[in-house]
Amino acid sequence: QVQLVESGGGLVQAGGSLRLSCVASGHIFSINAMGWYRQAPGKQRELVATLPSGGGAVYADSVKGRFTISRDNAKNTVYLQMNSLKPEDTAVYYCNAVEWRLDQYWGQGTQVTVSS
Repeated sequence: QVQLVESGGGLVQAGGSLRLSCVASGHIFSINAMGWYRQAPGKQRELVATLPSGGGAVYADSVKGRFTISRDNAKNTVYLQMNSLKPEDTAVYYCNAVEWRLDQYWGQGTQVTVSS
């Protein structure tokens, strides 16, 4: 089992920045990729960014050039630096971990609200 705890959400004005953090615990040795998804009201959950253990981040087109995902393996933590935030970035952001055997785990979610 893997447990994920997110932090760093909040309210920010358009054009501002936030950094989300997600700490993994439990069977961390089994984790391959870690990433972030988001879900806005009335919409499906969507990929924001993911980062496999070997590198090669993948981003949604809507956040390319604005968001950066990174991992600190020593701290079992994945980060999402979000710059130039837009009102359409408003959503609940979920941390995601995928094991080598492809089981997935989710955090509880953290709210990000961008005001215009």
